[in-house]
Amino acid sequence: MSLSMKRDYYSNTIANFLEASPQAVLGELATANAFPLEQTQRDAWLEEITILQSLLIGQNGSIYFEYAIPRMGKRIDVVLLLGSVIFVIEFKVGGREYLSSSIDQVVDYALDLLNFHETSHHRIIAPILVATHADEVDCRIQFSNGEDRLLQPSKCNTSTLLILINAILNVFKDDKIDPMQWEQGRYSPTPTIIEAAMALYNGHSVKEISRSDASAINLSETSDAIAEIIQNSRERKQKSICFVTGVPGAGKTLVGLNIATNHIDKDNDLYSVFLSGNGPLVDILREALARDKVRFNKEKGMKTKLGEARRDVKLFIQNVHHFRDEYLMDMGAPLEHVALFDEAQRAWNLQQTANFMQRKKGRPNFNQSEPEFLISCLDRHSDWAVVVCLVGGGQEINTGEAGISEWIESLNRTYQDWHIYISSRLTDSEYGAGKVLKQIQNYSKVITKDELHLSVSMRSFRSEKVSLLVKQLLDLENKEAKITLQDISLKFPIVITRDINTAKKWLKDKARGSERYGIVVSSQAYRLKPHAIDVRPEIDPIHWFLDGKEDTRSSYYLEDVATEFQVQGLELDWTCVVWDADFRYSPFGWEHRSFVGDRWNAIRKPERQSYLKNAYRVLLTRARQGMVIVVPDGDEEDPTRKAEYYDPTFEYLAKIGFSII
Repeated sequence: MSLSMKRDYYSNTIANFLEASPQAVLGELATANAFPLEQTQRDAWLEEITILQSLLIGQNGSIYFEYAIPRMGKRIDVVLLLGSVIFVIEFKVGGREYLSSSIDQVVDYALDLLNFHETSHHRIIAPILVATHADEVDCRIQFSNGEDRLLQPSKCNTSTLLILINAILNVFKDDKIDPMQWEQGRYSPTPTIIEAAMALYNGHSVKEISRSDASAINLSETSDAIAEIIQNSRERKQKSICFVTGVPGAGKTLVGLNIATNHIDKDNDLYSVFLSGNGPLVDILREALARDKVRFNKEKGMKTKLGEARRDVKLFIQNVHHFRDEYLMDMGAPLEHVALFDEAQRAWNLQQTANFMQRKKGRPNFNQSEPEFLISCLDRHSDWAVVVCLVGGGQEINTGEAGISEWIESLNRTYQDWHIYISSRLTDSEYGAGKVLKQIQNYSKVITKDELHLSVSMRSFRSEKVSLLVKQLLDLENKEAKITLQDISLKFPIVITRDINTAKKWLKDKARGSERYGIVVSSQAYRLKPHAIDVRPEIDPIHWFLDGKEDTRSSYYLEDVATEFQVQGLELDWTCVVWDADFRYSPFGWEHRSFVGDRWNAIRKPERQSYLKNAYRVLLTRARQGMVIVVPDGDEEDPTRKAEYYDPTFEYLAKIGFSII
């Protein structure tokens, strides 16, 4: 195996492993480890080596210690290839209990191989938790579900590990795994945005943590195109703006984070900042990075206070409104020469900005839209600057969001000396920029680049066509939606039901390890209260997205629900979308309603209708692995929840072909 492919600290045939001295194996592990070796880690490795050398006598296969899982930034204690089975083993040396968090950990490792490691896809994978001093427990050898070949996690102590391994090998006698072939398998991870942010912040490259299949323009290709624009702008002392487009979940935010981390060079006065108006996303990413830094340093024997870690992260990711407010007061050029605006289409138009400035900032004569003001901040640099706008299609969900056209109009009005790089897909209807682009299409400084569009969703690693299905469903393209659903249904299950408890059970049955699941609803879903769903109290998205199964505030508990405002830009593995009567199907098209007082009122303004449709677009594209949609039954005794408000929507979904549970 070439050095570039080596993912473990130590690997060998079991025959060679058994002949080696424990100290020699330990020496290889210690040499491969890039950090100072703690005594506890040294002792744990030595015990694992001793246990396995005593148990594996007579076995044929290969062994791998500390096998890297790049997506998660972790390493599997031991991988064994024996016969037709991949054993994923997590040791808790000295452990006297089988903790649920440890079981989730080993299942997560196994799932990572199953989902993202090419030569593990169709193999039997057996996750085993070994708590060396725990009591004996009975284990049933069975698949975790009927859709793949991952076994239920097994628990054992030192004395029962060999018995368990042999029992599994006696059940499964398929073709033996070729270790050389297995080692050469590509690892193509698709991380969540939280995992990706952690990996990039810890120095991993975007190539390590992203897909590289031929069906998608590689994220690194888009990143390279932007990096080239930044380099050219700096060398030529020019100001540039580029517009990066992409379907929901294609990795626009990931590209932004990658550019921000790679373009910070304090020695050469180069600073970049990732800016987002998505408050929950900023808060969650900051907290996740800070917690991860504390955890990472603790594992390496270094103490870092959470407050200190939070302060460091704030320089890297900022709320766009805080950035704006700072440069309202400070008329100098920002520290950063490169600013990346996530979800740039959500920046405020002139009216919304002027109203805010008058009400909140005491500036009655403010006459710039948010895009125009933000460009003006970077324009204060006397030499060069680069603005990168990351643009989502059909994602405007808030009053006053200008869409991308306001950025173009600002350039046309005030900043005609800027160089403009646009995605070749910016003219597509969902970006709403077609008309305004005609104003600048003949400018010599406008350059179109195919590399600035990300066409394939990575949110769902099971099917990139989920966003297409949702678009067809919302655009009432029934025939096309049927075909797309048939295409994705085997890889990405989507089911419908009338009962919220049935949906909750489906979520829990589907999720394995620490796969995250939760309930998402429209912020206008006011008549779900009889189903114990109340959208009025605002959740804390940090707890909802980051805390564990034991915390009642987490998504896992299925008590608090998140709306489009809390989940935009983020994702879960499995979602439950509860569909209220605010957006309801009729033979004449979608009806848009808002609940006020004691009745549903029709929404007349096209802009507000668009926001509501986009809210459901956001909700229906949050899942990575599968989704259950609940359209509740009506109640004829409740005039606000008549059956006629709900039944047509359910029947429409059923007609498209979604399975009913």
